[in-house]
Amino acid sequence: MGLRCGAQDTVYRSVPTDGCRIALTFDDGPHPGQTHRILEVLERYGVRATFFMIGVNIRNYPDAAREVIARGHEVGNHTDSHVCPRNLSESALAAELDRCEDTLENLCEYRPHLFRPPEGVVNAHVRHCAERGDYTVILWSVDTRDWETRQAGVIAERVLSRIRPGDIVLMHDYVADSKTPEALELMLPKLLALGYEPVTVSELLGIG
Repeated sequence: MGLRCGAQDTVYRSVPTDGCRIALTFDDGPHPGQTHRILEVLERYGVRATFFMIGVNIRNYPDAAREVIARGHEVGNHTDSHVCPRNLSESALAAELDRCEDTLENLCEYRPHLFRPPEGVVNAHVRHCAERGDYTVILWSVDTRDWETRQAGVIAERVLSRIRPGDIVLMHDYVADSKTPEALELMLPKLLALGYEPVTVSELLGIG
């Protein structure tokens, strides 16, 4: 459910829903190899997702970022360099958001409106910067911890055993040797068979 959060209206971990919609999200990319592999799996199952990108990686791999957008997926701001907000002043965090946003606009002609703070930290600086930039802050309710295991079955089971309607699932597309694409191959047909409908975060929230 959405959590009330000071100046910014709501921080979302999940949302109440009458249907079986969920949102799959991928952090820290784009990556020149892993992002494409994940996109191929998503397309095979007709699924759209949300990618929270880091500015420096967009600049390093602009074609991968453009591929995400060209395939109809959503992109969110994950700061420019993935520094934890606890270690930044408010002005420094605002600069991180602005530089990532400028990178997306300049290289991909895309304006993000979702913000996922690194490490899921939500403090006063995050709230104020999100309000200033007209961002909605997105966290997660299901953490696959796909960065710590090389077993696709473990990653898939962490989703399948915990998923509920309205959940936001956290994965990553910038772990070079991760098994996230293989985990998607395992979990997506099962999720679809159970009646779940993976959508973008904005679709899940019902925002433009």
